[in-house]
Amino acid sequence: MIREIASLNITLARIAEVKSRIDRLRAPGRSFSEVIKTCASVPTRALDPALERTIAQASAECNLEPALIKAVAQAESGFNPLAVSRVGAQGVMQLMPATAQALGVDNPFDPHQSIMAGSRYLRQMLDRNNGNTALALASYNAGPNAVERYGGIPPYPETQRYVQNVLALFERYRE
Repeated sequence: MIREIASLNITLARIAEVKSRIDRLRAPGRSFSEVIKTCASVPTRALDPALERTIAQASAECNLEPALIKAVAQAESGFNPLAVSRVGAQGVMQLMPATAQALGVDNPFDPHQSIMAGSRYLRQMLDRNNGNTALALASYNAGPNAVERYGGIPPYPETQRYVQNVLALFERYRE
């Protein structure tokens, strides 16, 4: 009984913390769903040590900052290895099946394979866009052909939000 009460107190404290954060983020003209997305995009706990090791390995092998890999993984799946998007992207790094296959992924739901392949793909997008992080992220999200077709970040609201979100997470993870 005491454990249940203690657990309930922790839960109530967490709810109060989240409500306070939402109230601070809520500004005129911002919808509640925008506020919730902002709250959801901020990591609330330390990553699993195995994920940290995989990110460190991918960082070294792909010459990427660990903060950028973490930002993409957070934005794509919230680090959920079983995530599947409405368009069929899979795993931590939300690779489309054809992309995953081209990158040598046998199991897109294996966090190690997903992070390593997603990092290789991100490196390819950076190289293709002359090191421009925003364009690389847009390519990762909308596809490199869309970025080339529009000569920059495509005018897709989802992609524009994605790039802004990942860049903000990137800065947060750098700190």
